Amino acid sequence: MQIRPAVPDDAEALRAIYNHYVAESVATFDLEQRSAEQQMAWMNDRSGALAVLVADDDGQVVGFASLSPYKPRAAYRTTVENSVYLSPEATGKGVGSMLMNALIEVARAHGFHSVIARVNAALDASVGLHESVGFEKVGIERQVGRKFGKWQDVQVLQLLL
Repeated sequence: MQIRPAVPDDAEALRAIYNHYVAESVATFDLEQRSAEQQMAWMNDRSGALAVLVADDDGQVVGFASLSPYKPRAAYRTTVENSVYLSPEATGKGVGSMLMNALIEVARAHGFHSVIARVNAALDASVGLHESVGFEKVGIERQVGRKFGKWQDVQVLQLLL
């Protein structure tokens, strides 16, 4: 397993992984799947100090993690928000931890001070993944999203670098 920066040729694999969660899970609150054009725009928005990393298993992308701006105001520039998604067959194999640890190192190397994770509170494995790499629970946002006909809570976690 290799963790590496994403390249444009990875866009379709990332889109397939993400769209699985749009259709099948409350891991994302997106309700519509991404198009190829939207996926490329998303990747292009995460260049420079922001990053998209992929887990490459012998040439097959099985997961990705990214850094995104936390808020648009200037005072928030040293805080980023992270995301991590794995193909269903890659879950439970340590891939998420590998991606998260590499992403944290990228955030440190670019001088960020804080990483925020906003995770569906019902997803114990996702919350646990973040806690396993040093994130701490700092709050809960009650019923802030609605997906599959149910209100969803968001657990907010934070890692100070």
